Amino acid sequence: MTLPIDSRLDAIRDALERHPRALLVAEPGAGKTTRVPLALLETPWAREGRLLLLEPRRVAARLAAGFMAESLGETVGETVGYRMRGESRVGPSTRLEVVTQGVLTRMLQDDPMLEGVAGVIFDEFHERSLEADLGLALALDAQQGLREELRLLVMSATLDVDALLGVLGAATPVIDCPGRSFPVETRYRALNSREEVPRQQATALLEALEAQAGDALVILPGVAEIRRLARELAGRAPALVVMELHGRLPLDAQRRALRPDVEGRRRVVLATAIAESSVTVDGVRLVVDAGQERVPVFQPRSGLTRLETRRVNRASADQRRGRAGRQGPGLCVRLWAEEQPLIPHGEPEIMQADLSPLAFELARWGIREPDRLAWVTPPPAAALAAGRELLVRLGVLDEAFLLTERGRASVRWPTHPRLAAMLEGAAELEARPLACALVALLEGRALDEERDLEQALKVRLEAPRAHRQWQRDAERLARLAGVALRVASLAPLGELLALAYPERIAQQLAPGRFRLASGGLAILPESHPLAHVELLVAAELDGQASGARIFRAVALSRARIEALYPGCREWRASLEWSDEQGRLVGEQVRGLGAVVLARRPLARLPPEAVRAALVEALRRRGLPPDDDLLQLRGRVALLRRTLGDEWPDWSEASLLEILEDWLGPHLDGITRLEVVERLPLARLLLDSLAWPLRSRLDALVPVRLAVPSGASHRLDYSPCLEDDKPPVLAVKLQECFGWQASPCVADGRVAVLLHLLSPARRPLQVTADLASFWANGYPAVRREMRGRYPKHPWPEDPMTAEATARTKRRP
Repeated sequence: MTLPIDSRLDAIRDALERHPRALLVAEPGAGKTTRVPLALLETPWAREGRLLLLEPRRVAARLAAGFMAESLGETVGETVGYRMRGESRVGPSTRLEVVTQGVLTRMLQDDPMLEGVAGVIFDEFHERSLEADLGLALALDAQQGLREELRLLVMSATLDVDALLGVLGAATPVIDCPGRSFPVETRYRALNSREEVPRQQATALLEALEAQAGDALVILPGVAEIRRLARELAGRAPALVVMELHGRLPLDAQRRALRPDVEGRRRVVLATAIAESSVTVDGVRLVVDAGQERVPVFQPRSGLTRLETRRVNRASADQRRGRAGRQGPGLCVRLWAEEQPLIPHGEPEIMQADLSPLAFELARWGIREPDRLAWVTPPPAAALAAGRELLVRLGVLDEAFLLTERGRASVRWPTHPRLAAMLEGAAELEARPLACALVALLEGRALDEERDLEQALKVRLEAPRAHRQWQRDAERLARLAGVALRVASLAPLGELLALAYPERIAQQLAPGRFRLASGGLAILPESHPLAHVELLVAAELDGQASGARIFRAVALSRARIEALYPGCREWRASLEWSDEQGRLVGEQVRGLGAVVLARRPLARLPPEAVRAALVEALRRRGLPPDDDLLQLRGRVALLRRTLGDEWPDWSEASLLEILEDWLGPHLDGITRLEVVERLPLARLLLDSLAWPLRSRLDALVPVRLAVPSGASHRLDYSPCLEDDKPPVLAVKLQECFGWQASPCVADGRVAVLLHLLSPARRPLQVTADLASFWANGYPAVRREMRGRYPKHPWPEDPMTAEATARTKRRP
């Protein structure tokens, strides 16, 4: 069967023959996933090595490998194989490996040269997973520094070409390929929140099947939703051939779901988002879209990345709709209201994820400054800093963000750095089997409804075959650890969790109220068995900044905390702001973060500790109310927005971040915030401005402005702290007679917004175009005001009249 991509294969081969990198933009249905890799196998540069094809999902990797192997008349593991975490089907003759994205990162870390690999193909790059972004950044670094001959091909149905050319190079060839599609009618059918969802989904599907020929594809967010709809259809339409398509199925079942029924019966394929872009389901002319997707989202309550169900974005919805028009005119039924707003695109995962795994991989790669790599979307600085801070706390990185001995040992564990640190530390507790069982439980998808970790582990350890996925994951980790999965005792459970979650060790303040080592508050119902223990470690919180609810926790003893973290035995000065006393209160403490195991009086307050405590108290409270400071910040904000980044960012968040730099040196001897508030904050901040900028400040953004009456008035720059807002000058209208045009600041680039006032100082007009006001607005103001204020001048021609600050005419 001929596919649209076939007409572009020569161009792709030629592009990669001439250039080490290329972009392929191929619309859905073009056939890029299975045709392009096979076509590249026989190119001269690929004959001496293997090709890697990266797929974002395990099911797509298996299916793509199976389809390509079958097209060669072979089985998977011969010319074409696949590899993913915990599963591999490759052989000595394998030349094309379909791998999931995390596998490429591990391969690059183990061998930056990628010996034996001729090229890497990034498929479905538009999904912008964190692992795909990292994999491309590392592959580009390896190509530029070690393997100039390594070929990289990035392909997708939709790509931000300009952004990718920015990292791949402007000379990178771009190949476009149209898809193959027919007209698709779109209908909307919103669900009723008071009725069972599977019943409504089944009704919508059965009605659409009467209106549209061909097989049906129903796209649902997950396996649980697929199973519920399958049961509903079995009871209402037993004659339909209902098939499932998701990652938990065996490969043969996945492949059967892609093909028409051998007996010609009509099929309904219930699929996850894998059917959105990664695979093609043959025979489909009807798509029913539930309008939801499961995406990886960092969850503060667990400290891990989990799948979250949310409304689909518009780009994904359009991809799904297109599935109905691959082989003929089709119909798409969307199970939401037509007026329901959808966000245009999904956000790159790097912008919303926990970046501690990324920080760990960068340290392994030997990168301290992330901008040394080429990123399509650079990692956000704050999120990366938070990730690094966690790794330092775990003992995986040192203060210079380099791998520690524990960090180097943690490399072997294919899991989150938190859990890798736990697995490494478990050896000292002689609890590796328990750690393997616990990690498999924490990473699994079946834990959501189980609140008691200890009980959940007991159930699985007593009946492992009833929890096969957990058993497979735990045994795989045990094999890697070189131990048998035989757990003698659950006693070390608290210590293991403390290794992974040191910032969540918590101390009781009152029954059910706990102070976390990180400083936050956490709560349990007073009836909870752990509500009265002195110390515990929380494995899962709800992520609230204060008063976070504890969902899963285990009790912990003082002795075990001190054994795990010997630094707890050292005395340190502790200073806290007391709202009751209105000052800093100091003492010496031993403990872990905000968890205090012992305390004693502090004879003298160290100046540097006082300064640090004051700065922290100010950060919590925010900048003191100070109009001079507000005006200065507004002036500089206007210049930064107008003239560029040479002017500093003096937003409140930025100034609080750098408090030590501009305010810290002036806090010596101060222990009360009320004294800080009396400091000349605007002058202190101005003193921190570099002299070349300070010398230009008053000329560019003057504090006062002269008006035609001869007086000068203060400009209000506080609105400039908001985007695109100009400064404001409030002045009586009579003082502006003769002013031909609105005044400007910032080297004539920004017009001042005039608030023209009545003699009673009430606004008559707000304008940034004074000439237009004199010509068009003033006559109406004059007619109304001259009767109300007859003793004040209201000339017919304000452009030639004498400006005056007086409120009455001279006799």
